[in-house]
Amino acid sequence: MASTTESFPTPPAILEQRDLSAADFASNALTPEARLRIYAWMQLSRIADNRILDLFRQGLIKGTVTGGQGHEALIAPLALLADKTTDVVSFTHRCLAGHLIWSKHLCEHLNQYFANAGSPTLAREGNIHRGDPANRSLPMISHLGAMLSNVAGCADAQRRAGKKAIGISIFGEGASSTGDIHETLNLASLLNLPVLFIIENNRYAYSTPYDEQCAPGAALWQRAAGYGIEGLALDGTDAEQAADTLAAAIEKVRSTSRPMLIEASVVRLRGHAAYDTCDYYQPGEAGRIAAADPLPKLRARLAAAGLVKQLDALDAELSAYVEACIKVSLAVPRPAPDAAALQRDVYAPDAPAMPWKAEPASPQHLTMAQAINAALRKILAERPESLILGQDIGTYGGAFKVTEHLLRDFGRPRVMNVPLAESACTGYAIGLALGGMRPIEEFQFADFSTEAVTQITQNAATYRYRSGAQVPLVLRLPCGGGITMGSFHSQELESLFLAFPGLKAIYPSNPQDAFNATLAAYEDNNPVLIFEHKALYRRGKHAVVWDPNYRDVWQPAHLRAGDYATLITYGEMVHPAAEAADYFANEYERFFDLFDLRCLAPLNLDAIRASLERTHRLIVLHEGHRTHGFGAELVSRLTEENFFSLEAAPLRIASLDAPVPFAPELEHVYRPTKGSIIEKIADWMG
Repeated sequence: MASTTESFPTPPAILEQRDLSAADFASNALTPEARLRIYAWMQLSRIADNRILDLFRQGLIKGTVTGGQGHEALIAPLALLADKTTDVVSFTHRCLAGHLIWSKHLCEHLNQYFANAGSPTLAREGNIHRGDPANRSLPMISHLGAMLSNVAGCADAQRRAGKKAIGISIFGEGASSTGDIHETLNLASLLNLPVLFIIENNRYAYSTPYDEQCAPGAALWQRAAGYGIEGLALDGTDAEQAADTLAAAIEKVRSTSRPMLIEASVVRLRGHAAYDTCDYYQPGEAGRIAAADPLPKLRARLAAAGLVKQLDALDAELSAYVEACIKVSLAVPRPAPDAAALQRDVYAPDAPAMPWKAEPASPQHLTMAQAINAALRKILAERPESLILGQDIGTYGGAFKVTEHLLRDFGRPRVMNVPLAESACTGYAIGLALGGMRPIEEFQFADFSTEAVTQITQNAATYRYRSGAQVPLVLRLPCGGGITMGSFHSQELESLFLAFPGLKAIYPSNPQDAFNATLAAYEDNNPVLIFEHKALYRRGKHAVVWDPNYRDVWQPAHLRAGDYATLITYGEMVHPAAEAADYFANEYERFFDLFDLRCLAPLNLDAIRASLERTHRLIVLHEGHRTHGFGAELVSRLTEENFFSLEAAPLRIASLDAPVPFAPELEHVYRPTKGSIIEKIADWMG
């Protein structure tokens, strides 16, 4: 999401230099010019952060602000040392210096804070929750631990494209307590991902002190040994030492393609955010923190080196530049309150069809598991940007053998076993997608996807809306009951996930639709969930052939014609629904207009609305729970427009509002069956 820069003030000349190179380290020490460059970016960040806080207190910036005052001596050298043409980074809310160095103009960042019409996120995202994904600066979400795996995946995508890139992932000591951090460190070590993990340890996670986050005396960098990677500590209040250490670390990660963990000791000169009074500080602590401020430390050293005049001139020039930028950004109009525009970018635009080979040309009789395998095989063979990842999908072929022999035929880089780390692996897949790959992730069971809810719903689903970036990602979810696997291996989760905008979802009911759905989902530029009912994997063999109309799977399928009632279902329930429809046709001469919904999001109900206008009666059948189930959404949408033409109350048939039981006798009464469906419809008709 771009904005014009034509009217922006011209930056001071020193800010045109956004790098530190080997030439800046003459005789193993930073040159005076390089030290001034670091100081300039630190000072710009400090002035801007302080003025942003002032503007917030004046009511000109809404929400809140979280400044990076005190972190600049770490972040400015780090951003200057990174290769902005290939590397991947995710800056946090303490990293304004990094945002400013990496890309764009100060006015764009101010527009983001003002949430005006020039905001790079179209005023949809708050304050520093932005990046520049087109240039591999990945925007953060507040679930900070979740960002590490995105960086790892995007850096891997860069390496797969032949670029000598590294990832730089930044997080605080508070976020280091989250499971995502540990999952990603392990994953990066296991896969040899070139990522530099940096902990900004300012000793406070909001108000929680370090000693309440970690065991007393613990050093976070020492955790690296547990993952078989190198770890070290540095003084993040010394810009020159930080530059030396980071330069060596970046070079090592780049050359070895091995991850590294650095713990940088920094200070937080302001509270967690603008409203934080820091009344939890111990006596004398505020003074000790202020004394460690890195900016006056660096300025004093530069002044001692005879650069006082340059420093004074630079300070004045930077202050004037910031004020000029504020003036420009304050004059930008407010965003238009356009509801249609708010919804327009929830999904990426429809992608053109890919040039698939018209194969298989003759029908193959396959189970649904085999049909999905055939589609995955076709994708791997014809699309070089594709890869598949998941637990046990390699030699074993997946828990349900859907990926059988794919590792043998396409090799480890394309078919990847991953550890038990659903959140990190999904975040890694998101990063791969952001970097130009098109990953397909298999969850061993749909139930285990709850471990990755943040990555799926808060991250992947929102990326397009908040940053303009596309996340072409397929998530395969073996789901459903009826095969006595209990409550942790049988759940229907479509209502959970589809309550969050930005996700697409398909639920096929037969081998041909499963084959088509896999291709259609793969070429879509959005995250797509494919729900695959486990009881359908081997429910007989059926003809599967290349279907030039494979994209029709995004629309409902009309399976039976009738005028008595409109019956909607999807997934495994299609089969007992068809049997029930045939029963009523044969026994009662009551004919149902039966639809297999297939696509659950985005919903296209036009044909079903037209049917309901004819039949005036509605039945919705699904396997998920009745309360808060997906059928409630269908009933609501359809009755909103057809209420006064209905001749009966809508009928919802679903599973009981209880966890999925284990014993077959209990599961039989828990979920809809042909018999219970017929009984409920008969009672409703009576």
